Amino acid sequence: MSWSVDQWVQHFDRLADQDFAIVDAAFPPAGSEQLLAFAMRHIRADDLHNAGIGADGDLQVDRRVRSDQVLWLERERDRTIAFFFDRMDELLRLLNQLCFLGLSGYEFHLAHYPRGAFYRRHIDQFRHRNNRQISVVLYLNRDWVPGDGGELVLFLAEGEKIVEPTFGRLVLFRSDRLEHEVRETHVDRIAITGWMLYQPPGLGFLG
Repeated sequence: MSWSVDQWVQHFDRLADQDFAIVDAAFPPAGSEQLLAFAMRHIRADDLHNAGIGADGDLQVDRRVRSDQVLWLERERDRTIAFFFDRMDELLRLLNQLCFLGLSGYEFHLAHYPRGAFYRRHIDQFRHRNNRQISVVLYLNRDWVPGDGGELVLFLAEGEKIVEPTFGRLVLFRSDRLEHEVRETHVDRIAITGWMLYQPPGLGFLG
């Protein structure tokens, strides 16, 4: 089932007004469960690697800044989650239609935060690569409860916005404006994280 324009207008209004939007149950439960199963297969197979910071020649792994593990997603390889890429195609089209952003591509990775992992305060832009426009996070933590940690903190002009990483929650925010962090998690934290791009990626996967 495709997303409709009407169901996204209010979310994009919030994105325009406050630089972020939270969309619960963006995917049907069965879809989120399928994505979680996909993630667990790769985590158990030890397919992820330590995430880096920076881009191109500046790329480095610094576990004092971030300690998550990632696996970049590829549409041709990851055909069992083709529906996810279809939905991201729709999201890109809707952002262009309703927000006039001129987006032309995206990149996504699976992000696993083992217990004790975190990502210190940062912004989703690079010094020499500024094509990330909208950050997109889909949480796949089925049994998350307060106290489990791993919350997303958005640093707004008026203060901090704490976003709980509950199952099936989709978060959109401006990549070039909002500093944010991931608090230390006390349980395994799983998400699909990515960026809507102003230019075609064409530079390879980063981090």
